[in-house]
Amino acid sequence: MSPQLTLQTPLELVPSEVPTYLEQLWSPEQQGSTGTGASTFCLLIWQPAWAEQHLVRSDRLRGPITGQQTSDLIAAGRQAITEADLPISTPPLDGAVIEAVSRFEGDATAEDLRGQYIDPALSALMPRRLITLAPTIAPSQSLETLVAAYCPLPEEGGGTTACGDVVVLRGGDAALQDGLTILEPLLPASMPTWVWWNGFLDEAPELMARLACTSRRLIIDSAVGQPRQCLEVLRQRVEAGQAVNDLNWLRLRSWRETLAMMFDPPDRRDALSHVTQLDIDVEGHHPAQGLLLAAWIADRLGWTLDSANTIEEETMAQFHRPDGAAVTVHLMGVPVGQPNVHAGRIVGMRLICQPDNGKGVCVILCADSGGCMRLEGGGMANLDLHEDIVPVQHATPEMDVARLLGGGHDSTNPLLAAAAPLAARLLG
Repeated sequence: MSPQLTLQTPLELVPSEVPTYLEQLWSPEQQGSTGTGASTFCLLIWQPAWAEQHLVRSDRLRGPITGQQTSDLIAAGRQAITEADLPISTPPLDGAVIEAVSRFEGDATAEDLRGQYIDPALSALMPRRLITLAPTIAPSQSLETLVAAYCPLPEEGGGTTACGDVVVLRGGDAALQDGLTILEPLLPASMPTWVWWNGFLDEAPELMARLACTSRRLIIDSAVGQPRQCLEVLRQRVEAGQAVNDLNWLRLRSWRETLAMMFDPPDRRDALSHVTQLDIDVEGHHPAQGLLLAAWIADRLGWTLDSANTIEEETMAQFHRPDGAAVTVHLMGVPVGQPNVHAGRIVGMRLICQPDNGKGVCVILCADSGGCMRLEGGGMANLDLHEDIVPVQHATPEMDVARLLGGGHDSTNPLLAAAAPLAARLLG
């Protein structure tokens, strides 16, 4: 399904009038015209869409601006990499791409529909209120505050629909900061509030701290931003006891499940107590996802970290197992011709187990049939080799966020809570 627009033209109000207008909108006298107000949750979204805004401005992408990761946007980002003579291994929406396209000439304009362009995966959950903060690339742009009632399209066969509303705050940085004073009355304590930081984790840290207070449930993507800062934000939020969800961790699910299945056969389970080496290859220069996987494995198997060192694209770490034996972990960034839109996607991993008695075991998992050539070579002739392909997920960020919201958890996943601090320590 295509994303849906709000079912009425958004009304522009001065910020001070927004709370009163929404209160009147859902009064019993008005509900006959707008439907029944949902009693579900509020979702506050930071949605800068820097790459999309600059690509539209420089006439390399047709509008409108939606904040969605469309195929046209990704294609335009890849074309900009070529035009700006960036390394071909640069992800299409990377910070280096944004910096490059910001220097492209052009003053094309397009309608900005951020906050009004609602993905069906989100609308199916019937949120009560969607609030979008949409900063503009023009720093001096004045604040626009838009409000509209919204009803998800009913499923075939009928059924009741609980409506909600959307609020959009759009403008330059200073104007947007001034407009944040209206947020508190728009986020009722009677409903949970989720904050989706749909941008770089190393931008606007003061704003993030203001929006994502510990009482709110936070959704981030540790693949977006400088790796150290991404893992540090994740660690800090976990250790503060906040309910934090990481889309980068969510995308690891198929890797964790496939690895667990490889050791399901009873004759292989004992090998997990005798791991000597773990190798992980990731795309490019962003190791966060690979480090989260390594940290999850180390935590589940009871390893203790002794040392870690990162030089350029390589991270080397030494652990010891519960029996005192050493384990070497090696994470390598490898160049790829057409990287995934999510920086640092895992290409492959190898786990070597050497029991004191009996034949060793080597498990290799690959993102695709050609992804593990480097891991398949060298010194494994005497090992019992097992390989498998990990299915690559192609979900949009909105679909991933909907999966998290649908779970309704009010705490951090305990596996992530254990892995995040260790992953941050691995990067140093």
